[in-house]
Amino acid sequence: MPQATKKPVVIVTRKLPDVIETRMRELFDARLNEDDHPMSQADLVEAVREGDVLVPTVTDRIDRAVISQAGPNLRLIANFGTGVDNIDLDTARNRSITVTNTPGVLTEDTADMTMALILAVPRRLTEATAYLKDPRNQWAGWSPTWMLGQRIFGKRLGIIGMGRIGQAVARRAKAFGLQIHYHNRRRVAEDVEQELEATYWESLDQMLARMDIVSVNCPHTPATYHLLSARRLKLLKPTSFIVNTARGEVIDENELARLINSESIAGAGLDVFEHEPSINPKLLVSERVVALPHMGSATLEGRVDMGEKVIINIKTFFDGHAPPDRVHPAMF
Repeated sequence: MPQATKKPVVIVTRKLPDVIETRMRELFDARLNEDDHPMSQADLVEAVREGDVLVPTVTDRIDRAVISQAGPNLRLIANFGTGVDNIDLDTARNRSITVTNTPGVLTEDTADMTMALILAVPRRLTEATAYLKDPRNQWAGWSPTWMLGQRIFGKRLGIIGMGRIGQAVARRAKAFGLQIHYHNRRRVAEDVEQELEATYWESLDQMLARMDIVSVNCPHTPATYHLLSARRLKLLKPTSFIVNTARGEVIDENELARLINSESIAGAGLDVFEHEPSINPKLLVSERVVALPHMGSATLEGRVDMGEKVIINIKTFFDGHAPPDRVHPAMF
């Protein structure tokens, strides 16, 4: 009688949707995080020593100090997330560990949240809601000059990063009457530009100086760290707004807070922060900032889709095939 194939040991760092965890238990020797506590570095080291597969999330720092202590069985890091800036890819490659991610499934959810912030900040939506909910305030009724915001129709939107999410944001913004402009490492296809009626700017500096709203939709890489530096932030008009649903490290957060509080920038809508979960207190106290707790992709459908991609990547890998969402192979 043939011996049953041993199930791979899959260690998951955070709690995932129930339907995903149930499927993982069926397919793998799954070690789950039932109470959703963030793992310490010591916990992560123990996980890579014991597991065949590690399933981290974007908040887990899988750096050289962790990967270098991996046991001989760790062959796959199946990231629960699109970005892989939380993983030291060079060390993983040197240890012949394959890395996968979950691209594509969060595009529409993140674009929805970006558009929500593009609306919320100029129109002062959260500020108005907070006023009504504060029992110390007594609303006197409609007034022609109270709580005035800025119209977005006809304004210029500058998108930094015209990938899947950037294009999805552009489609939404175009429907709201915004003029679409973008800066990208390379120009997108002509048919995409025509569909979106988008203007390409090779110079980020020149684009920033002319935009009414700037949306950050590029990944965090060494090349994009503080892409919006203090110098570049000062190029923005005093009436302009910044929205960031990508990665906090792309913006010099201290300088952003200073410019907002000095009214050198009109405001910001931020779903991500440079030192999460810590947030610059000057941003939190400003009425000109709409701050969200990194929830741009936080839909049940999106999280389930991510989990299904993780499962497919693991199963394909242990069936002896290249996983579909391989960031890089174990060996070049």
